[in-house]
Amino acid sequence: MRVLAVADSDSYLKWAACLLGDLPAGCVTELVVVRTPIAPSPEQIAAAVGEGPTPPLMSARALRRLAERTRPDAIIVACTGPVVDVLVAEAFAGLRPRPVFVTGLPGISVPATEKAWLFRSGCDLFVVHSEREAAAFAGIAAQLGGGGAVGLARLPFLRPRAVRGGGNRVVFATQAKVPREREDRERVLLSLAELAAFRPDLDVVVKLRALEDERQTHNERHHYQRLWRELGEPGRVVFEAGSMHDQLAQAAGFVTVSSTAALEAIAQDVPLLVLSDFGVSAEMINLVFEGSGLLGTLDELAMGGFRAADAGWCAANYFHPVDRNNWAGLLGGLVTGGPRVPARSLLDGPEHAAARRRARMRLEVHPTVLRAGYRAKRRMRRYLRALS
Repeated sequence: MRVLAVADSDSYLKWAACLLGDLPAGCVTELVVVRTPIAPSPEQIAAAVGEGPTPPLMSARALRRLAERTRPDAIIVACTGPVVDVLVAEAFAGLRPRPVFVTGLPGISVPATEKAWLFRSGCDLFVVHSEREAAAFAGIAAQLGGGGAVGLARLPFLRPRAVRGGGNRVVFATQAKVPREREDRERVLLSLAELAAFRPDLDVVVKLRALEDERQTHNERHHYQRLWRELGEPGRVVFEAGSMHDQLAQAAGFVTVSSTAALEAIAQDVPLLVLSDFGVSAEMINLVFEGSGLLGTLDELAMGGFRAADAGWCAANYFHPVDRNNWAGLLGGLVTGGPRVPARSLLDGPEHAAARRRARMRLEVHPTVLRAGYRAKRRMRRYLRALS
């Protein structure tokens, strides 16, 4: 089976690389990055793929030519919603033979949203990562129609720790979207500084998704490293990018407001804390952690109050038995099962033509062009808000 994977941002690239690694032996795979305003930097690409080959950055037109030349059996469209829609509906339209289109979401997807399904309804297989998510999206599919099968995968980067114990750092995993307010982010940084003073034996590390001058999946209004400088660097805290897996291998504790990396910490038996000071809701992207036993406060963070996740919560959320994973089997069946009815996108039709045209422009124009001029910057900001 020949599989092409296309990613448009740092988080989707990491997810796509891991999914390809999860395929059965004998598959021929290729990974590329499509050029958009949120394409990852060379450093982000290297961190996402690890020791694997560096994926090339390609335009949508070049992607089409690649697909025509290599004739993949399946294309994993690991991209933000509008980019998934325009790639499947336009850039890859009319490929013969038609590949199986696979898509999904790279991390926590609770609560399931109609918007996520609508943008990806032109794909034949939608991959999620917990029994809870699979049931929720199957319900949305039954209600709205369109799309194809919902498949279940264990989040592929939930790897056990190679060597347990002995960590000497606390890792704070940032999230671009939450908390939104500057003052809330400053409170987090000050609590980390308190922890560093309380536990001088530990290194306190702010693990960044992107440096200040790098793009990421979602726009970050108040970058933590910039805020730290503006606060006058009031303590012993360091900022690092790179691999989360490498950070957790050295961790004695982990903290986040909302990040898929919390699941990586659970998998590696790192005690952790999910901050609840700013609310527990869909807007804070932490609703999934209700009942996990992990919710706590900034005051607990300052005192090093980390804990383990509830076993029952883990079973329902992302740590299901391996034999429940069915996405690769569903993909193989779609590829070898003979003629099939392609998935029907719910966004086909004249009422969505303008939105697709705007998304297509982002795929056809080089990011350096988009950065030139005030009006172009405004357009890019609107586009990034639309993806959030």
